[in-house]
Amino acid sequence: MQQVSLARALVQQPRILLLDEPTSSLDLKNQLSILNTVVEVARKEHVSAVITMHDINMAIRYSDRYVLIKDGEVFAHGKEEVITPENIEAVYGVKVTIGEVDGYRIIVPVE
Repeated sequence: MQQVSLARALVQQPRILLLDEPTSSLDLKNQLSILNTVVEVARKEHVSAVITMHDINMAIRYSDRYVLIKDGEVFAHGKEEVITPENIEAVYGVKVTIGEVDGYRIIVPVE
């Protein structure tokens, strides 16, 4: 369903894609497929993509700007500098560490 919805949106040649949890209920292979397609189209067609997602590791892998929301308010926004253990703990209430695997940043809960 997500792939069909994305295809329908792309056929209309939008200037902005607004995607709400486009990878929910998908296995890992299809999550990667959807997000790779979004990034490819965004770059190739000069389309802005605004995506809401709860999977923070997918978000940091595919995004270049972030908005962290806490209690319905913008807590932090910007580039990768806002993805800090302190901000993640403040928003999610979980202590984390941020590392790197094969060139990708990852967030790992530590409590």
